[in-house]
Amino acid sequence: MSIHQNLLGGPAPTHLPDEPGREALASGTPAAEVAAAHPTSSLAWATLADEAFAAGRTVESYAYARTGYHRGLDALRRAGWKGHGPVPWEHEPNRGFLRALHALARAAEAIGEKEEYERCSTFLRDSSQTAADALQA
Repeated sequence: MSIHQNLLGGPAPTHLPDEPGREALASGTPAAEVAAAHPTSSLAWATLADEAFAAGRTVESYAYARTGYHRGLDALRRAGWKGHGPVPWEHEPNRGFLRALHALARAAEAIGEKEEYERCSTFLRDSSQTAADALQA
């Protein structure tokens, strides 16, 4: 028996392929340049969302986060995700999507979108409790 076998009968964890632009971001390339060169990169959009939020540009953060979230949903579907199931934080390429989802929840809360905040927060916890704990710390 594999140690990764799902004994509860739910969907297998989804593991995204490596993020386009991840290495460029890690080497210090500005997130705006990475997003322009790799518009499918959830990680680039999540980084832009974090930067905007930290600078007090909440609406801009919301827009960046929503873009990263939708790019991540597209990637998840291409990877076989059927709308639910684990998206492990431990698999580094998943972190761009999870960060964008967290950023969307955070910005939604900041602009008073309570229902979206709750939906995104629940989605994050359901996808990866580890991500929710790490990102909300």
